[in-house]
Amino acid sequence: MADNFSISLKELAKRNKGLASGHRACAGCPFPAIIRMTLSASDYPVVVANATGCMEVTTSIFPFGAWPVPWIHSAFENAAATISGVEAAYKALVRKGEIPSDKKVKFVAFGGDGGTYDIGLQALSGAVERGHNFLYILYDNEGYMNTGIQRSSSTPYGASTTTSPAGKVLPGKLQHKKPIVDIMAAHGMPYVAQASVSHWNDYVKKVRKALSIEGPTFIAVYSPCVPGWGYPENKSIEVAKIAVETGFWPLYEVENGYYKINYRPRNPLPIEEFLKSQVRFAHLLNHPEAIEEIKRFIEQRWKFLEFMEKRREIEGIKEDV
Repeated sequence: MADNFSISLKELAKRNKGLASGHRACAGCPFPAIIRMTLSASDYPVVVANATGCMEVTTSIFPFGAWPVPWIHSAFENAAATISGVEAAYKALVRKGEIPSDKKVKFVAFGGDGGTYDIGLQALSGAVERGHNFLYILYDNEGYMNTGIQRSSSTPYGASTTTSPAGKVLPGKLQHKKPIVDIMAAHGMPYVAQASVSHWNDYVKKVRKALSIEGPTFIAVYSPCVPGWGYPENKSIEVAKIAVETGFWPLYEVENGYYKINYRPRNPLPIEEFLKSQVRFAHLLNHPEAIEEIKRFIEQRWKFLEFMEKRREIEGIKEDV
């Protein structure tokens, strides 16, 4: 299916469905923008489940709350299970006639990479397998930033964290990112996508598409972290954009198993532009072999996406599937 939704950034801002002012997110943190875009993209009321993490602790410390919608805090590992229970309760109340059947409500879970790639993957996989109607949004800042900048399975190769420190022997983390979007696509979900906070129009369209589909959907959105990555607080969107323009973070979607690349940089920037923008990668500029490994990984990743995208052409499937 295609979503021809088009809106200007000014018009999107007028919807004013973002967090209340006074929350405790770090200066320059992009997830408040992600929340605003997500809530503003929906034409229906939204109920949110939020895993423990940066987003939760900075927006909900008792007795204050910044959320303008019904919101529930779950544990680190079970946001998907929580929202699936909320969705099941809604269906039960509709069947009992306690909620009008024509009153549509959308269900959204937010989780960071620690609560999604790692300790929340079982709950997410189970909720998806059961077929609950919800959108899971992963805000990916590539580490356990809330608890002290520890590495996760989303942390990129070569990044220095408190549990994968760069030193004389090791150049930071030795493993590449887990392909979480492909893992979710392998569940047979009707829609999964990868987006970036820097490309707001692409993200909003993907949220609207995901919310329009019956069944579980998933979006991973790139969300840079000022203290965890080490860059000036006014550069979050720029850093996210560089990640896209270097090919490090491709924008693509998978609909009913069919891949589609949404954006191809016309003149890709060298990966060094991304690495040198952050303290967590600064040491790699003296390790050319590590940079070559990152380049190899990016090239391999793009070859995979382009190969998967050809399936539609090979099978003669039109874009709307």
